[in-house]
Amino acid sequence: MSSNDIRHIVFDIGKVLIHYDPDLPYSRLIPDEAERSWFFANVCTSEWNIEQDRGRSWEEAEALLIRSYPDREDHIRAFRRHWHEMVPHAYSDTVAIMEGLIADGWDVTMLTNFASDTFREAQRLYPFLTLPRGVTVSGDVRQIKPDLAIYRTHTETFDLDPGATLFIDDSPANVEGARAAGWQAVRFIDAQQLRGDLAAYGIKPSHTAPSPAAAAAL
Repeated sequence: MSSNDIRHIVFDIGKVLIHYDPDLPYSRLIPDEAERSWFFANVCTSEWNIEQDRGRSWEEAEALLIRSYPDREDHIRAFRRHWHEMVPHAYSDTVAIMEGLIADGWDVTMLTNFASDTFREAQRLYPFLTLPRGVTVSGDVRQIKPDLAIYRTHTETFDLDPGATLFIDDSPANVEGARAAGWQAVRFIDAQQLRGDLAAYGIKPSHTAPSPAAAAAL
C-alpha cells in the first residue's frame, strides 16, 4: 500500500504521545512493592479504571471502592488526586512525527481511551494535543476501544474513509479492533519503529523538532 491509499492518520495518545504509569505516585504513597501490587490487583484495578474511560464519574468510581475497602479511602481517592503524576512527560520523537505529518498537510486526528476530565487536564499539560483536527475521547462518547462502535463513531464524526485511514496504537487489541473496522493499523513500539511503519506506506513526515508549545511540555 502507498501513501496514495492513505488519506487519514489517527493517533492514540497514552503510551504513544505521552507516558502513562499509575505506579509513579503510588511508589511514594504505598512504598511496599508487594502491598502496592495487591492494591492494583484488587482495588484500583485496570478493570475499574477503564470504566472512567467509558464515562463513569470519579465520584461514583471512588464511592464504589470505598464501600468495599473503607480503610483504603485515602489511597483510592489518590488515584484521581495524583493523576497528573502518572503522565510525567511526552514522547518527544513521536510528537515530532505527528507535528511533521500535520505540517505536511496530512489529515491527523486522535482516538483515545481517556476519562473526559483527565483528557482536558492532559491538553492543558501538553498543548500539542490540540494540534490535530480533532479527537474522539472515549469518556465523552461512552464507548471504548477495542469495541467496533468507537471506531465507527470516529469515522462518522470526522468523515473518514476507513480503508484510507491508518491508526497508530500501542495496544495489540486496539490495533486489531481498528482492522476489524476496516482501517489500516500499526502497533506503536517506539518512534523509530513508527517511522519505518509509515515509510512502508510511503509516508515520510518532515523531521521537525516539537513546536515551542510542545517543547515546553516535554
